[in-house]
Amino acid sequence: MAAFRHRTRVMFQHCDPAAIVFYPRYFEMINEVVETFFGDAVGWSFRQMHSVERVGVPMGRIETEFHASSRLGDALDWMLFVTRIGGASLDFTLRAASCDEARLTARGTLVLVDLDRMASIRWPDDKRATLTSYKEDEAP
Repeated sequence: MAAFRHRTRVMFQHCDPAAIVFYPRYFEMINEVVETFFGDAVGWSFRQMHSVERVGVPMGRIETEFHASSRLGDALDWMLFVTRIGGASLDFTLRAASCDEARLTARGTLVLVDLDRMASIRWPDDKRATLTSYKEDEAP
């Protein structure tokens, strides 16, 4: 099992007037981690997916637990684990921490879709093999 790791620095654009992350910004960060995962780990950038192959991975479901506030300047260390790979979907767990303090846990489902038909399609075999290398039955 391997976790995909990504670091995000909390910037002013992420914060409310109290200089803590405004919770909707976490969902933008989650999308950033997912997009970076596909580009860097899977070798399938969103540009390639959307503009060339006309496929995408919209979020079908997401649930989030907020454990502690994140503040302007914090470094958030993200870990993404694939927990299930279906025919056209995958479940993941994503954890964010700063200085080993848990900040957020998200669990979600991504669905591979044909963007022109807006219908789910099966994972290509090569992408499925790469995704499997990030699979963990129960994320730690």
